[in-house]
Amino acid sequence: MPAFTFEKISPPVRRAPVNTGPKKPRGLISQMIDRFAERRARRALQGKRVARRDEKPAE
Repeated sequence: MPAFTFEKISPPVRRAPVNTGPKKPRGLISQMIDRFAERRARRALQGKRVARRDEKPAE
């Protein structure tokens, strides 16, 4: 039988949110990627609209 034992100590409980300060501005690269993605999505939607118009029978 061991002469001593180890107790499991749980970490302290955080009562406040981790990030309480002002939000950091996004990086320049992230902003550029967002802009490119948004433009590409808009172009894709415009391309689908054109295709739908072409599919309709002409009267």
